[in-house]
Amino acid sequence: MALNSPRPQGPTEGTGVAVLSDIHGVLPALEAVLAEPDVRAAGRIVLTGDLLAGPLPRQTLDLLRGLGDRAVWISGNADREMAALRTGKEDDPADPVGLWAADQLRPDDLDFLRSLPAIATLEVAGLGPVLFCHATPRDDEEMVLVDSRPERWAEVLKEVPDAVRTVVCGHTHMPYVRFTHGRLVVNPGSVGMPYGRPGAHWALLGPGGGAVTLRHTPFDYDTACARIARESRYPSAAAWADTYVRARHSAEEALAAFGPGDGRAAEGRAAEGRTAD
Repeated sequence: MALNSPRPQGPTEGTGVAVLSDIHGVLPALEAVLAEPDVRAAGRIVLTGDLLAGPLPRQTLDLLRGLGDRAVWISGNADREMAALRTGKEDDPADPVGLWAADQLRPDDLDFLRSLPAIATLEVAGLGPVLFCHATPRDDEEMVLVDSRPERWAEVLKEVPDAVRTVVCGHTHMPYVRFTHGRLVVNPGSVGMPYGRPGAHWALLGPGGGAVTLRHTPFDYDTACARIARESRYPSAAAWADTYVRARHSAEEALAAFGPGDGRAAEGRAAEGRTAD
């Protein structure tokens, strides 16, 4: 994917930029974050993809659309897959909730998902131009983690314009901030499907002279799970909510599962071969 990002949008008003990623149709978590004073006051709310593939997709989309011009929308791999399902251009997603969620959306909703950009650049006070994407700037499924090798980071960031010194991504559902190759990389974590601890994870950029703050919003998980089981028509809604709203998967389990996807396994095998030689 070529990094033909739109020209950076102008400086934000309000008290910064809130970044919400990987909501996955978990409406109670989204409502809790949108009620946060710093989110209510933010000049922009950037939505870095995988927004609707979950148990309450239509309700989540309607709430997000209510943000109006404050919202900056970015497509994630799940959004792209959902939008493509009815066109016959995409195989069924590996996660069955994505297939189900796509069937809950109206045709114009899917058209809207298809229209979303893969990246966006926004001028943020104290940080300059910030590039927002879902997984990496060049691919919406590519894997990078907090402990990915420097060589991997150099590879995925190599097409980012020199003027961009901050990159914000999502996809892996685990929050972190990492400085690599002269750039600050921020992952806000997941609003709706966190790994490691329950609660909605997000980030706040800009206030305080370009500060980057990882934020965590707790909410009533029992009530949220009961609501999802009651209001969603997804057949496995109760079990899905129990697993993901309650964050049954640890961050360590997620790192172990996702780690091979960043190429570390192949690099390890190559290193072993060089040692053997």
